Amino acid sequence: MIKKYLFLLSLCWGDQICAQEIHFKIPDTIRNKDYDYLFERIKESENDQVKQSLYLQSFLSKAKSEKNSEEIVNGYKNYLRRSPENLKLVYADSMIYTAKKSRDNALIGSAYLSKGIVYYAQKKHNFALDNYLIANNFISKTNDKYLVYKVKYNIANIKYYLGFYDEAISLFRECIGYFKENNDRAYLNSLHSLGLCYNRVGNYGLCTETNEKGIVEGGRLANDEMKDYFIHSEGVNQYFRGNYAVTIKKITYSLPAIRKKKDFANEAVGYFYIGKSYWDLKKPQMAVSYFKKVDSIFDGRGYIRPDLRENYELLISFFKSKNNPNLQLYYIEKLLKADSILDFKYQYLSSKIHKEYDTKELLTQKKKIEEILDKRKYNDLIFTSVIVFLFLSVLFLIYRHIRNKRVFRQRFDELMKKSEVATKLESKNIANGIEDINQDTVAAVLKQLEKFEKDKKFLEKDLTLTKLAVAFDSNTRYISKIISHYRDKKFVDYLNDLKVDYLIILLKEDKMMRNYTNKALAEEVGFSSTQRFATAFFSRAKMPTSYFIEELLKEQ
Repeated sequence: MIKKYLFLLSLCWGDQICAQEIHFKIPDTIRNKDYDYLFERIKESENDQVKQSLYLQSFLSKAKSEKNSEEIVNGYKNYLRRSPENLKLVYADSMIYTAKKSRDNALIGSAYLSKGIVYYAQKKHNFALDNYLIANNFISKTNDKYLVYKVKYNIANIKYYLGFYDEAISLFRECIGYFKENNDRAYLNSLHSLGLCYNRVGNYGLCTETNEKGIVEGGRLANDEMKDYFIHSEGVNQYFRGNYAVTIKKITYSLPAIRKKKDFANEAVGYFYIGKSYWDLKKPQMAVSYFKKVDSIFDGRGYIRPDLRENYELLISFFKSKNNPNLQLYYIEKLLKADSILDFKYQYLSSKIHKEYDTKELLTQKKKIEEILDKRKYNDLIFTSVIVFLFLSVLFLIYRHIRNKRVFRQRFDELMKKSEVATKLESKNIANGIEDINQDTVAAVLKQLEKFEKDKKFLEKDLTLTKLAVAFDSNTRYISKIISHYRDKKFVDYLNDLKVDYLIILLKEDKMMRNYTNKALAEEVGFSSTQRFATAFFSRAKMPTSYFIEELLKEQ
C-alpha cells in the first residue's frame, strides 16, 4: 500500500513539473541572464527550495526555447541532482532522449554515464555497468579527455566492486594522473578509491600513505569535501592492522559528516568495523550495539556486502552464548536473507566468502530452534525415523554402488575413445542468428569466444559472465544469449565443461597429474573450490574424479 502511495505521489510530482514547464514564464528580472548565472543561483539557493525551483525551471525553459540540446541536457541534470531517488532515472532518461536527438557523441555518452552513476548510487551495479559501457562506446569516438577519464573512473569503481582490485588500481592511477591537473574533486575521489583498493589487497601501508596524501592534497587545494572519507578509510584500514582503539576513534570522528551526506553504505561499513573493534577488545555488549545499527540500515536500505555478512554471524554467536533462542533465530533469518541478496549480487565473490554458517546449516539450526521454542519433542519418533532412514539408505547405497560401477565403466570407455578434438564444445551454424541481436555483434562475440577457447582463457580463476562481458567490451545479456544459442549451454555450464574437458585431456596425457588431489586438480583448471570442481566433473564426465583416475591407473 505504501509503495503504491509513493508511486502515485512521484507521478503527481512528475506531472506537476511537466505542467509547470508548459505554462512557466521566465521572470523579467532574469530573462536575459546567461546559463552560468542561472546555474550559480541554483547552487546558492540549496536551502530555499522555492527560489531554487524558480531557477531550475528558468534554466530548462531558456534551453528549450533556444533549442540548445547541450543546455537542455544540463537542465535535466540540474533536476536529477536535486530530485528524490524515485525521479532520478526519469530525468536521466530525459537527458538521454535529448542527447540522442542532437546526435552528439559526447553529449549522448555523458547522458548514459549520468544514468550509470544513478544506478551505481542505488547499488544496482549490473545496470550501472551496462550504461557505462554504452557511454564508453560513444565517448571513445570523441576527443573529450575529461569524459574519457570519467568513464575510466566509473569502470574502475565497478572493477573494485567486482573484486578485480589490481585492474581497478591501474585505472585509478591513470585517473589520478589526469584529474590532478583538471578536476580537484575527481582527483581526490580517485585517491580515496585507490586507498580502498590497497586495503583490499592487503597493502595496509600503501593504504595509509594514500589516505594521508589525500588529506594533505585536500588542504593544498582548499577542498575538504573528502577529508572525512579519508579518515573513515583509514579507520577501517587500522582495524586490519590491529589498532582497534584508533579504528573506533577515526570512524567515530568521520560518521557525522557521512550521515549528513546520507551515505548509508559507508555509514554501515563504519558501524561494522567499530563493532568488530569492540568485539576484538572483548567488549561484546558494545560491539552488539553497533552490529544492530548495521542491521537497521539493512532493514531500511537493503544494503549488504560480503564483509558485512559477518555482522550476522557475530550476532548469532552472541545470542547463542546468552542462551537467547528467540534473537538467535531472528538473526539466523536475517543472515539467510542477506545470503540470498549476496548470492544474487555477488555471484563472482561467492567462492571467496568464508561462510561460518552456510545455508544448509542455517536452515538446520533454524529448524532446531523453532522446535525448542514450540516445545515439540518427538524424540522417539525421530529416533525410529533415523533408524529406518539409515537402513534404507544402506540398501540404496549398495544398489547404487553396483549400478554406478557398471555405468561409470561404460562412460570411461567412451571418454577414452574420444580424441582431443572430440572433447571440444561444438558450435551451432552461425547462420542460425539471434533475432534481437545485430549479426555483426554476434559474429564479433563468436570470434572472441573462439579465441577465448583456443587460448584457454577459461582456466582463469573466478571468471564470471560480468568479467567476460567487460573483456569482450559487450554486456552480460548479449554474451549470455550468444553462448546459450551457439554453445547450447548456460554460461556456468559452458565454462565448467571447458575446464573439465581440458582436465580429462591432461589426465590422459600426463601420468604425474594422476597423483594430484582433487584440490590440486581444481586449482590447475581454475575452479574456485574443490566442491565446485567435483560437482562439475561429475556432471560432465558422469563419474567421480577418483573413479576416472583409478581406471586410468589400471590402464597404465
